[in-house]
Amino acid sequence: MNMIKLSNNVEMPAIGFGTFPMKKMELIKAVWNGVSSGYQLFDTATAYRNEIELGIALRRYFGESKKRLFISTKISNRQQEMKDVRSSLNRSLKKLGLKQIDMYMMHWPLPDHYLDTWKQMEELYDEGKIKVLGVCNFHQHHLENLLEHCRISPMVNQLELHPLLSQKTLRDFCKENRIVVEAYSPTARMDKKLIGHKVLNDIAAEHSKSVVQVILRWNYQNGVIPIIKSSNKERMKSNIDIFDFELSPKEINRIEEMNENYRIRHDPDNCDFSKL
Repeated sequence: MNMIKLSNNVEMPAIGFGTFPMKKMELIKAVWNGVSSGYQLFDTATAYRNEIELGIALRRYFGESKKRLFISTKISNRQQEMKDVRSSLNRSLKKLGLKQIDMYMMHWPLPDHYLDTWKQMEELYDEGKIKVLGVCNFHQHHLENLLEHCRISPMVNQLELHPLLSQKTLRDFCKENRIVVEAYSPTARMDKKLIGHKVLNDIAAEHSKSVVQVILRWNYQNGVIPIIKSSNKERMKSNIDIFDFELSPKEINRIEEMNENYRIRHDPDNCDFSKL
């Protein structure tokens, strides 16, 4: 697996395995298949309610093989409201069977809470409980406010990102501030409007690749880490097989021009945080 170096010099896998909304044996089997297919980064969250199952799956890889895995989880809005990040992290670590988390993220920029939450996350980072600090669903104005008040800058910002929601301005801001972007829903949940798009299909045919592989390669060449989910082992292998071709600058531009600000998930400026 190719790696991307973060601002604190920690190396992070260039493609991640998403676990939402999988649970129970579906998730356990998917993780086993994912590791055997070459995935190293596994993404979960308290709100997904599957940390226990992920922990069970990971126990197979404790020891030397565990060292190459990168586990990420997130603090929920309800946990932010409790104002006790330490207890929230400890519960996640217990469920995952870990003593240290590779990346701990703030799931949403909860108004009136996210600055205090971040300060507590910084303390846990200083103590070595967290290797990488990240945020999710932060617009530029959230990041600007956080950067103005934080002691340690976020290393990663995970957000909805796909060719119909390319987030170019936000990506550029993150790059300027040494924040690596992670993309969730990189295929817009296989939305026909995206998967059937002529531009992507033409480029895929040119390279003898699938549309999904083209999208993931577009992310990779932009320095974005896509989080992709599948419970099918053959698709898992296909999704990770993107390092044997390269998109031309013209092809990258054609994909960028597909942007319609078409969002399939929640806008952090216009959502009901009590339901997330």
